[in-house]
Amino acid sequence: MTTTSLHVTAFERLMLPSGRIVDVPKATPSFPVWHGEQPTDRYGKKPLVNFEGRMAFAELAILWSLQQSGWNGVWVDTYRRKFRTDYWNSPSTELPEEPRALLDRISAVRGGKQQGTWDIFCWRDDEYLFAESKWKTHDRLKPAQLEWLDAALSLDLPLPSFLIVEWSLHTQHAWVS
Repeated sequence: MTTTSLHVTAFERLMLPSGRIVDVPKATPSFPVWHGEQPTDRYGKKPLVNFEGRMAFAELAILWSLQQSGWNGVWVDTYRRKFRTDYWNSPSTELPEEPRALLDRISAVRGGKQQGTWDIFCWRDDEYLFAESKWKTHDRLKPAQLEWLDAALSLDLPLPSFLIVEWSLHTQHAWVS
């Protein structure tokens, strides 16, 4: 099975709460549906995808794709207030000092609010990357996520540090020749 690629395929023009208009890079991967054993805990009714034979939520598949490209990172589980690198088989993790400080600065710009923090936060060397997972035709950016992006950009983070990942599902077919 091939690795899911997160190449920029488009840009999404957004009007931020400050009035600033930005073109955010967008990737549009298609993930295979998970057909294996179904866990009892699906974080509500999140779809399950197959990432190289591994059961995942889209956020984890995005994170793991970025890790394969040399990034360190976490899924920012704002609902349960945890940083994750897996879901079913590992505990939450702690962020290194510098990435944690960046998240704290973004939150401080918003008066301490963490709501709207983008789903995936990665770093390597002196670069940062935030990715927001959106299921095509099922999900869209919410006002709090636009506020969060506005705050992050106010700290002079470059626009290529942000990626919207608008993913879709596909069913794998076994072809017999």
